[in-house]
Amino acid sequence: MGFFFKKGNKQPKLKEQYSEETDTAPAKSKDEKESSYYNSETNLHFSIRYISTIVDQDIIQKNILPYLLDKQFASIADVKKILPIEDVQIETNEALIEEKLFNGYLVLKVHTDKQHVAFIAAKEVIVRSLSMPEVETSVIGPKEAFIEAIDQNINLLRIRLPVKELMIEEFTIGSVSKTRTALMYIDDIANMENVNTMRQRLQAIDFDQINDSSYIEQLTADNKNSPFPQFLDTERPDRAAGVLVEGKVVVLVDGSPHALIGPTNLVEFFSSPEDYLFNWITASILRLIRLFAVVFSILITPMYVAVLTYHYELIPKDLTATLITSRQVIPFPPILEALILELTIELLREAGARLPTKIGQTIGIVGGIVIGTASVEAGLTSNVLLILVALAALASFITPVYKMGNAIRFLRFPFLLFAQLLGLLGIVFCLLIVITHLLRLTSLGRPYLEPIYPPRWRDLKDSFIRLSFDKQIRRPSYVQAQKEIRFNPKHQKRRHDIEE
Repeated sequence: MGFFFKKGNKQPKLKEQYSEETDTAPAKSKDEKESSYYNSETNLHFSIRYISTIVDQDIIQKNILPYLLDKQFASIADVKKILPIEDVQIETNEALIEEKLFNGYLVLKVHTDKQHVAFIAAKEVIVRSLSMPEVETSVIGPKEAFIEAIDQNINLLRIRLPVKELMIEEFTIGSVSKTRTALMYIDDIANMENVNTMRQRLQAIDFDQINDSSYIEQLTADNKNSPFPQFLDTERPDRAAGVLVEGKVVVLVDGSPHALIGPTNLVEFFSSPEDYLFNWITASILRLIRLFAVVFSILITPMYVAVLTYHYELIPKDLTATLITSRQVIPFPPILEALILELTIELLREAGARLPTKIGQTIGIVGGIVIGTASVEAGLTSNVLLILVALAALASFITPVYKMGNAIRFLRFPFLLFAQLLGLLGIVFCLLIVITHLLRLTSLGRPYLEPIYPPRWRDLKDSFIRLSFDKQIRRPSYVQAQKEIRFNPKHQKRRHDIEE
């Protein structure tokens, strides 16, 4: 019996040794490959290491191995000479191996040279083809949109701005994701203060994963608690090229089909790229309609609640009978009635956005008609408020920039609350809070409410209205571009008509 006890006592030691060896063994991913080769021509042993899921096998088989097995390959210094690949780096720092390995590089080691390592670019790039803009659609004008590949997006801007002054600075952001990020600006036009500010904020980002440009926007915003976006994001290369010429900076993020533009102001969110493709009179009218729609969307429902709760005297006599008839069977106060309809509209909007396109459109139209009609017939809401809420929802869709549209959508709820508490005085009080916040808000340190405050009269030529191009001689003053003059007005007015 003692013999068996002693033998049993030895078993746990074996298990402990096995577990220690297992824990300390280096983990290796299944797609990490390493192969050894022998060049008989030069009597050279070498090995290559790569990640098979992100490396193009054709590049290895056609552009790398045949040349490494040739008689010209005698040392690691020959790699740059014999390989038909542009991005080949020879380093002595082995700490870069993992960083390069997981960025699509092939690691080459020669057994006779333990000090040097060669990194050969062999990444397989899978991108979708160019498509039409889905958010910033236009009837006329370019039909190209950014995609998720940063090199392709830079190419789209390079084609539109083929000048040597277009500068690109690249950063790797994200301790885990290692996301490529590009800062673009025109050297002799952009204000270097804006460029330095954006550069410093990009370098200061300490985050593990960057999936989209929206991450950069939130991490570099002047006020991270503001509901208003402080960078203009666009999916249109023509718009990004246009603001670069104005002296602004553009940030592109690998994996994101949107570009960030800064500095920006509030009025710019209500201008569309299509405005510059129409006659200036038509474009100005469309801009004024958008601004009116935004104000209408925010204030119409709170004013309904305030008037019916506190200010009956403001209701016109001809409209009194209609309001009394529509509300005489409603069991809820105006604020609760308005909240029910507003939340219903938001539910329909979110359901339509998350479902497939065709089903989402059907849900939005049919659901709105059915729920609206049923709620009026059931006596839960009045038909007057239903019309107002539907018009407010329709007006909120007119905003060209989606993120600003979201801010306007949810801005109605604080106004509704103040309207219930203090009536029209509450609406004015809430409006003052919003205006004060906008006055203090900045984008890359530039005033967000410009050209209203501080007043810049020359910038009004392209704000609420858009004057003709021959009136826009100077670039926006709040950008403080190095070259303020865009063109010579005398040359613009010159005509070369054929004389009969």
